[in-house]
Amino acid sequence: MKSLIIRILLIAALMPAVVSCKIGKKYVRPDLDLPQLIDSTATDSSSVKDIEWQTLFADPALQDLIYKALDYNKDLKIAVARVNELAEQKRISTADMLPSIGGQFYGRKEGMFYGHRNKTYDDQINLVGRVSWELDIWGKLRWAKESTVAEFLASVENQRAVRISIIAQVARAYFELVALDNELKIVRQTLNSRAEGVRLAEIRYRGGLTSEIVYQQAKLELARTETLIPDLERQISLKENEISFLTGDYPHSIKRTEDLAAIPMPESLPIGLPSTLLQRRPDIREAEQHLIAANAEVGIALTSMFPSLSLTGQFGAESEVFKDLLKSPFHQIIGNLLSPMFGAGQNIARHKSKKAAYERAKAEYEKAVIGAFRDVHNAITNFNKIKEICKLRDTYEKSSKSTMELAQLQYLNGVIAYLDLLDVQRGYFDAQISLSNAIRDKQIMLVNLYQSLGGGW
Repeated sequence: MKSLIIRILLIAALMPAVVSCKIGKKYVRPDLDLPQLIDSTATDSSSVKDIEWQTLFADPALQDLIYKALDYNKDLKIAVARVNELAEQKRISTADMLPSIGGQFYGRKEGMFYGHRNKTYDDQINLVGRVSWELDIWGKLRWAKESTVAEFLASVENQRAVRISIIAQVARAYFELVALDNELKIVRQTLNSRAEGVRLAEIRYRGGLTSEIVYQQAKLELARTETLIPDLERQISLKENEISFLTGDYPHSIKRTEDLAAIPMPESLPIGLPSTLLQRRPDIREAEQHLIAANAEVGIALTSMFPSLSLTGQFGAESEVFKDLLKSPFHQIIGNLLSPMFGAGQNIARHKSKKAAYERAKAEYEKAVIGAFRDVHNAITNFNKIKEICKLRDTYEKSSKSTMELAQLQYLNGVIAYLDLLDVQRGYFDAQISLSNAIRDKQIMLVNLYQSLGGGW
């Protein structure tokens, strides 16, 4: 037995030289011919990766919601479980490259009766230890390990992508919810103005200063404004339910800020260089890991067409009686050389199939890169333009307010008719809603830009 162990250790010492060969094409990242800049207007090469989401989303209520989502969101839990699953698969592929050790103990009592005359017994007790090792001569096991490691890393990148997506979803839903609150506040303020207008129109009508049509028109505008409230309240409730779901909770009221414009947000984000975008975007990194795994699968299919060699060492004891078991040692070394024989072209077809799968994964990786640059360009354009729109609508809202205040004085002094005042009031209402929507869109576009640049993880 001692001699057997020495032989096994000697073989193990020689294995690095035996298994140094690894047949197959080593992975090389495809040449993507990246543009020199992500954005031609960018003047710095600093990366958004260095910004944590807590810095970008400084609103305390929003931060609480994001923290809760990162703890309890079900999609993120699924992604985490997938990472843990593939981590164990990675360990299995590593263990396949090492010897497996097993043992067996059994006893047998056999009685044979020939014509019920000659009774013989053949008892046997065995204690066997076994060491098995498949030698990775061509690199098949190493390719398998590379494949499982790549799939594990892809799951890690997927988890990062889900995490960034959840942060962005919560932020977008939060800004939309606060914007709906702001719009409802504007409608209620307008409703109060409409009610006051009805009161004044009734006084003037009763006093014979105006016709009944003016009074009825004021009542019509009041009723029209009232119809806006239930729909906004419905949208607010649905948005709260959406945020509750994102945070892994049942529908409930969401705590939030009351002033949409007061939410602190940066005016710009660092863009970085094209090469850093490949490093930041988890979806690109995930696609590349799938490409690495596909390349490894080609290697597995190629090396499967070559013979495989496995060694098995057994040592133990065998005896007819238990007391003599340790007095009867035995050992043996078995080498098995298995070579693919006739398989009707299965191995060749499998190799071609994996090469086609690699080309598909390569195209998906290149598509992910091009799509990422498209997303970033769209996000930059949208964010820059919505800032301009926001400034213009702010000016428009202020001008509309001044015009309305002047029109109200003219109406009370009998200079203009009620319908003229009503047109001005409608314009101011539209300007308020337009500005509120622009502020919301600016916040959402910043979230989209942050997400398209790969977030800060």
